[in-house]
Amino acid sequence: MGPLDGIRIIEIEGIGPCPFAGMLLADLGADVIRVGRPEPSFLQASFDVMSRGKRSITLDLKKPEGKHALLKVVETADALIEGFRPGVMERLGIGPEACFEVNPRLVFGRMTGWGQEGPLAPRAGHDINYIALAGALHAIGRKGERPTVPLNLVGDFGGGGLLLAFGVLAALLETQKSGKGQVVDAAMVDGVAALMASVYAGMQQGFWTDKRGENLLDSGAAFYDVYETSDGKYVSIGSLEPQFYKELIERLGLQGKAPAPGEHLNPAKWNELRPTLEALFREKTRDEWCEVFEGSDACFAPVLAAAEVFEHEHHVARRSFVDVGGIKHAVPAPRFSRTKPADPKPAKERGADTEEVLRECGVTPFAEGK
Repeated sequence: MGPLDGIRIIEIEGIGPCPFAGMLLADLGADVIRVGRPEPSFLQASFDVMSRGKRSITLDLKKPEGKHALLKVVETADALIEGFRPGVMERLGIGPEACFEVNPRLVFGRMTGWGQEGPLAPRAGHDINYIALAGALHAIGRKGERPTVPLNLVGDFGGGGLLLAFGVLAALLETQKSGKGQVVDAAMVDGVAALMASVYAGMQQGFWTDKRGENLLDSGAAFYDVYETSDGKYVSIGSLEPQFYKELIERLGLQGKAPAPGEHLNPAKWNELRPTLEALFREKTRDEWCEVFEGSDACFAPVLAAAEVFEHEHHVARRSFVDVGGIKHAVPAPRFSRTKPADPKPAKERGADTEEVLRECGVTPFAEGK
C-alpha cells in the first residue's frame, strides 16, 4: 500500500538522516531493505523507530561473499541509499560504478554532511557543524544570548533525510524517461542552505539582519514569541498579519493599550508590547489561556511537551499517532486521498529477512546471513 508500492530501496545501515530517509520511503509503501553488519544491535528493535516497515538483512560487506550478495540485491532494486563519508563505498567495491555495472537504472543516493566534493568533504561533522556553516545556527537564538541548538532537526532531518528522500524520488521520476540511473549527492550543508533561502534573501534585501533576536521571526517581535504562564508552562503566539494581531489584542483586552494593527509591524514598536504580554500571560495557567483563545484566529497554541502531544484533541481527531508494539509512532506523512499508506509496522529483528531476501535475488543464503 502507499504511493511507492512496487519500488525497492536498499538502505546501507547507518545513523541519523539516511535511516530517516529510508523510513519516509518505507512509510509511503516502498520495499526498503536495510543492510546491516552481522553483529548485535545496541538498539532494541521495538524502539528502532526509523527502521519501521523495513526488511532487515545482514551482510559482511568486507567479505567477497557479502559484496557479491549485495550486488545481486542491487540488480533487483530501484535505488540504494548510503550515508558513509565519500569514498567508503568505493573502497568496499560497491560504489556507484560497481552498482551501475549490474543495474544501469539504479539511483544511488549519497547522504553526507559536507557533500561528495569540496575541502571539507572528507572531514567528520555533525548536525550542529553543518547548520553552523550554512548560517542557520547563528540565526537561531535570543538577543544577547549565544545561538540556540535546535535539536538535530534542521541538519540531520530537515536538510538531510528529507533532502535525500526528495532527491531519490526526483531521480526515479527522471529514470522513467531516460532509462538511466544516476548519483544523488545529498549534503546536509546544502539542504540547510535551501531551508535558509528566505533568510538569505531577506538579509540581502535589508529586511533581515545578522543581529540575533532582533528580527520578525526570531523572537525579535513581541507578537511572535513564547510566553511563560502562571503554572511554569508556555504558550506561543504568532500574530503577524494585522487581522490576527487585532484578534490577539482583543482577546487579551488590550485595545488602545498596544500598537494598532499595521503599526505593530514597525520594528521601532516591537518591544512596546513585550512587558505587558509577559506580565499578562503570567496571570493564568497554560490551560486557562487555551480557553481564552478557544476558536480564535489569533495564531495561538500551547507549547506541549513531547509526552503531551499524543493526547491533544487535534492529534487524536486526525489520528496522528498509532500504537506499534507498545510504542507511539507518528503516522506516515504526508497523507494521500487514494494511495493511503498503511500504519507503520514495527522494526524487524536484525537480519530477520536475510534468507528470504537473498533467495528472492537468486542467492543461496550462507552461514553468516542466517
